[in-house]
Amino acid sequence: MAKSWNDKRTDPAPHQVKVMDVTRAGVEKGGRMLLPSVRLIDDFIRAVPTGRSIGNAEMRAALAKRHKADGCCPVYTGYHLRTCAEAAIEDHERGVPVAKLTPVWRVLDDNAPTLKKLSARGRAFIEAQRKKEGL
Repeated sequence: MAKSWNDKRTDPAPHQVKVMDVTRAGVEKGGRMLLPSVRLIDDFIRAVPTGRSIGNAEMRAALAKRHKADGCCPVYTGYHLRTCAEAAIEDHERGVPVAKLTPVWRVLDDNAPTLKKLSARGRAFIEAQRKKEGL
């Protein structure tokens, strides 16, 4: 049976900081790249205050700085951001109050590639939450 998005969100795998053997995603060879865990992304999003929006690049830069890395992997971040968004949508559809959801709408704006990967109802939900918070 396939894992639900909530199952994926609770993956206990820790984040890692790797020394790069090639230049990639703005991190030079020999630099340190944060490979965030889904939990790290989820916790970061939950800490974004109501009514505030933060872009994906800004989130990655903040995470890299916190973990003494030169950059944060955009692929891992995008994958885990989608996991958090899909899990929040699953929770909402199961009746979990909005106040208890991971507020992914504070990170996903109209230009976020992850938003385009969500179902139409998922995009509509996130857009409605952004509007409610004035984002």
